[in-house]
Formats: sequence, structure tokens, C-alpha cells
Amino acid sequence: MDLQTGKFYWDTTLQNPPTYPPLQEDISCDVLIVGGGGSGTQCAHYLSEYGLDVVLVEKNKIGYGSTRSNTALIQYAGEKTFLQLINSFGGDYALRHFLLCKEAINEIEKISSSLEISPDFTRRDSLYYASCKEDVSKLRQEYDLLKKYNFSVEFWTEKEISKKYPFQKYAALYYINDAELNPYKFTIGLLEKSKKKGVRIFEQTEIKGKKFEKDKNIFHTDKGNVIHAKHVIMAAGYECLDFKNEKNTVMVSSYAVVTNPIKDFSSWYKRSLIWESARPYVYMRTTPDDRIIIGGLDENITSPKERDMKLTHKKNLLIKEFQKLFPNIHVHPEFYISAFYGGTHDGLPIIGKYEEFPNCYFLMGYGDNGTVYSMALAKIISQVITKGSHQDLDLYLQTRPFLNLQRNHKI
Repeated sequence: MDLQTGKFYWDTTLQNPPTYPPLQEDISCDVLIVGGGGSGTQCAHYLSEYGLDVVLVEKNKIGYGSTRSNTALIQYAGEKTFLQLINSFGGDYALRHFLLCKEAINEIEKISSSLEISPDFTRRDSLYYASCKEDVSKLRQEYDLLKKYNFSVEFWTEKEISKKYPFQKYAALYYINDAELNPYKFTIGLLEKSKKKGVRIFEQTEIKGKKFEKDKNIFHTDKGNVIHAKHVIMAAGYECLDFKNEKNTVMVSSYAVVTNPIKDFSSWYKRSLIWESARPYVYMRTTPDDRIIIGGLDENITSPKERDMKLTHKKNLLIKEFQKLFPNIHVHPEFYISAFYGGTHDGLPIIGKYEEFPNCYFLMGYGDNGTVYSMALAKIISQVITKGSHQDLDLYLQTRPFLNLQRNHKI
């Protein structure tokens, strides 16, 4: 799958990253993880705590898939609002999902502080503004629900927004204590920590053939070697769909730019994360070296060629959207990407368990909170493998009734 194109930023932030050998012999293991991006390394982290023999393989370089195009706004609220999830799944279901995302953010923060390669995890608040007047009532409903269950969020009026920012919007939700990080450094740092606990890592090693049996799984690599594994986690990001088509997923094209360094952020209140209620939406954040990431303007394009043809136009539009909000901050794009972005029809990430793939779990942390979703799902999968079950597994299995939803409006 041709995932992305452009001039990438994240891998410029880590000088002399570690390298890993290709697999050159036949091996056996307890768990094989296919994919060396964020979700694969998060699985490796959790499994390394249990003393299992874990092998991770990546067909390219570690962290060079969708990790490089991950803009890493770390939030528990996603594109599907709390209210929308309640209407789809019921109150208990939606609340549990939001709480798991909050727990995952806390876990990411805890892990980040333990890594030798710092991923620059920083707590940030989020401003989610109404793009049009009609969205104000929806934001008010969302606020009332979140406050009822003690989430840290404020409802801001147009007057309150204009006091903090150089722009006016009809209303906004102000989420307290979200976060940002460097997804590439997080992936490398987490994998290096897992390596010290015994995880074997091989890059430039592509899976070319596979055979799933009741008691073991056999994988053949592009170099002719064989891997025998008791359990398998497919954590190949959007390329999981190359192994198994999942009807609940949807792919679009998305765009992002990273600007020149900025000297003065005094007009940007607390350097908060910013996004909007419009669909498709534009979002933005800052970086530790004082750049600005601006992303969004998604389109329903699944052709890499067509996606990439729009890159120049889209990067200019993203800059224009930013300047509408911050006319006093003069920016130009120094890095820019077009990339495929995966989501789900019902707004929740997926743990795939399929009859034709016994002892195999597909981790599809698809959606606008991919890093957070992957952390939550990696923890669930690791406990299912090591302990036999997890109380939240059914929330994310692909068998959940996303078309004929059982509603339970308890909130």
C-alpha cells in the first residue's frame, strides 16, 4: 500500500536512530508482531512485561510507515462525539470507551517518562470550536454530558474565546489536560526499552506467505526464512487491510504541513491543541522546536496518484486556514505530506478476530486518536494472550453490532 508522500518532519528530530537487522534464519516464538510502527511497539512493550518470547518484524525501517505522518494530538475525545457514540452504542458503552482513552493517555505519559529517548510528551489543553452557529447547541449537549461524568472540560462563549485568541468563534469546548508527543521518538524509545527486556526486532523483513493452524502459525519472509509462532498480532497499521479486508473500515486521503520555527506564541493561548466541529476539519498544534503542525482537509480519495496530485494545493490551503485564525503569525510550510488515513464507520477502533486466522489478533487503532486507541487495544490484546481474557475485549471486536446497534440510553 502506498501510504504517504512528501517531505517528512518527524524522522529529522532524532539523530542517528538505532537500526535493526533483517531476519536471516528460521525462528520460533510465543508471539509474532507484524508491524514496527506505533501499535506494534506498544504491543511489544506490554508483552515484554510477561516474560514471553516476542518477535517483531517490520518490512521497511522501524517507524517509517504511518508513524511518520501521525500528527500526534493526544486526546480522549474523537471525531465521533460522546453524544454520537451514545446514540450508536448506548451510554455505558460510550462512557467506558472514553474512560479507557483517558487511561491510555495516562499510560502514555507514564511510559514516556521512563524512556531513554524522550518522546517530548507534553500536556496540552484542547480548543474545539463551533465552525458554524448551528453547531453551538451540539457543543452544549456534549459539554453537559461530559460534565455529568466528571470530565475536565469547559464551555466557552464567543466572548471568552476572543479574550484568549486573536479570532472569534460562536462557542467552543475547552478540554483540559490532553497532550502531544513525537510519535517517531515514542516508537523508537519504546522499542529500545522492549529490546532490553528480550524482544527480538527485525526490520527490512517482509511477510510474504502465511499459514494458520490450530496450534501454530507459520510465516514465510521475503528472504526465505520461516517463523513459527503460537500467537500473532497483526499491527501493520492501515496495511492490516492487505491481510484482511474489514467492512467497518474506511480510507480517505489527508494532508498536513509543518511550518518554519516561530519566535512568538503570545497570541496562542497555552499553545493549546486546536480543532473544529466542521467535517472535514482542520486541526493544529505546536512542536518542541516551536514549529506549527496544521492538518486535515480530508477527501474521499483512495488513489495514491490522485491524492498526491493535490498536495501542493492542499498545503497552501492549510496555511491559509491557519492565517485566518492567526494573521499575526507568519508561516510557510517547510515539511508537508499527503497520506492515507483510516477510520471506521462507527467511530471506534477495532480488534479483529477472524475464524480463518486462529490465534491471531488484528490491531486496527484507526481513527483520529490512533496513538491513544493503539495503547488501549495493545493492553487488551496482551492480557487476552497472557491471561486468556480481558473485560473490555468485546467493546472493540469487529463483531460488535455496528450496523444493527443495540441502544441502551442510560446516560
